Amino acid sequence: METIDRKPDPRRLNGDRRRFMACFAAAGLGSSLLPGVLWAKWQESESPRITAAMLKEAEHLTGVEFTPEERELMLEDVNERLQSYRRIRELEIPNSVVPAWSFDPRLPGQRLPRGRKAIRPSQGSAREIPQDREELAFWPLTELSRLIRDGRLRSQELTELYLDRLKRFDPQLKCVVTLTEDLALGQARRADREIRSGGYRGPLHGIPWGAKDLLSTRRYPTTWGAMPYREQVIDEDAAVVSRLAQAGAVLVAKLTLGALAWGDVWFQGQTKNPWNLQQGSSGSSAGPGSATAAGLVGFSIGSETWGSIISPSTRCGVTGLRPTFGRVSRHGAMALSWTMDKLGPMCRSVEDCALVFDAIHGADPRDPTSVEYPFNWDAYADPKRLKIGYLAQEFEREPNDDADRSRLANDRATLQLLKSMGFELHPMELPEFPVESLSFILEAEAAAAFEELSRSNRDDELVRQVRMAWPNVFRHSRLIPAVEYIQANRARSILMAKMHESMRRFDLYIAPSFSSSLLLTNLTGHPAVCIPNGFDHQGSPTSITFTGHLYREAEMLSLAKACQDASPHGLRHPELA
Repeated sequence: METIDRKPDPRRLNGDRRRFMACFAAAGLGSSLLPGVLWAKWQESESPRITAAMLKEAEHLTGVEFTPEERELMLEDVNERLQSYRRIRELEIPNSVVPAWSFDPRLPGQRLPRGRKAIRPSQGSAREIPQDREELAFWPLTELSRLIRDGRLRSQELTELYLDRLKRFDPQLKCVVTLTEDLALGQARRADREIRSGGYRGPLHGIPWGAKDLLSTRRYPTTWGAMPYREQVIDEDAAVVSRLAQAGAVLVAKLTLGALAWGDVWFQGQTKNPWNLQQGSSGSSAGPGSATAAGLVGFSIGSETWGSIISPSTRCGVTGLRPTFGRVSRHGAMALSWTMDKLGPMCRSVEDCALVFDAIHGADPRDPTSVEYPFNWDAYADPKRLKIGYLAQEFEREPNDDADRSRLANDRATLQLLKSMGFELHPMELPEFPVESLSFILEAEAAAAFEELSRSNRDDELVRQVRMAWPNVFRHSRLIPAVEYIQANRARSILMAKMHESMRRFDLYIAPSFSSSLLLTNLTGHPAVCIPNGFDHQGSPTSITFTGHLYREAEMLSLAKACQDASPHGLRHPELA
């Protein structure tokens, strides 16, 4: 066996050290100062044991101090526990296996929606098909669906238009992992046949869409945007893919995500913002944001754990809906955080989001967190009856720089627009709470979801190898003690109750898209929708966010639609050469 003074292979040494630290972390321990003698002794041993000295070093990370007698008393149990961890690691636990518990954002006694009604979409305009068919690529699905329903536009024609644009513009945008051309053309022909024979399924029938490539799709790769999984085929359709197929939608592409749902860098490079090709599209729903904005799909499905719908929707100038936690089944979607992951639509209008959400929400026995509550969308509902809050301090603060100044000016202008429309806005505050201190809940769950990737050293294959990237986060998250993870979730319960109290007097509230509300509401499970509200000093889109009560997306979307309909910002689209 190699020793340190014989200049061992760096990768082997790195792997050995990781395995040692994995044992250490598995016991809820960690050491930033591992004595060289202990390291050498461990190398020489085929069955390493935790020692009292190791326990003492680990106390620096746990924030707890033991006496020498307490350490000696702990040793036998800590070493026995390592054997249990090793036996568990011998099991094959796929990413799709959920823990034996689930997060529930509902609070005792909370009033929840009842009574399902048929949705009431807007009638749309009677616009004629433009002479330049390329313009159709940017029409909202509310108008595209009317053309298809009335037989003035065939799904196959629209699908071929989007497939052509995907092929032409993806070399610039890098937003496509896999074209699903054969599937799309088959679904489009079927849609045309059904519609001609009177079997119209609804507003998504015949509409081409794109899936973030963490959603499994039968017969096509599901790469999760990451090099270690680029050949992975999960031979079943995710629940969302199935539900959209049942609605008659046409899947044209699997779209990029930052590797394992962080950022906009995947194994073929960086996905670009169609408004500024020198800029990434943000992430992790990088492809859905870029493709929707660039008119390469009619709509897309993204996911959010901590900003992954809101951020690329903002950067690319599209409308993004993050539903209440549990509203949309995650079966067949890559798991990152079982208590925070959410799936939602990214579209060209608020009502587009409402129509897609209506097709995909609902309980699924394969996802124990999914629930069934009505979504009663009425495009003609009057939002004037709603009591609206806004985070006054977030709008009244001083800007940090020129970019922040232009974003803040757009946010303030949105408030003025709503006031000019006759809405009363009431200042409100979020609960005072150390929300940032709970963020390691996500990190601990992500490290568990990709535990085998770290132990096998295949995390080295991920493109981004910097401090703020998954490989490093997976490694240091192994040192989070189980007790602290549980305590953080208990604190989360307190936060949920405080948030409910803060929102009690309001139907929804308005906030800048990147306010303190973003992490808080991802932890509490509240829904949010962001809409474009202008451009910053460099010409990139900005957005503002509306946040509603749990399971009450309809009210939130109603106000957002009224605001969007009165604003010119949703009508612009990027020009690509």
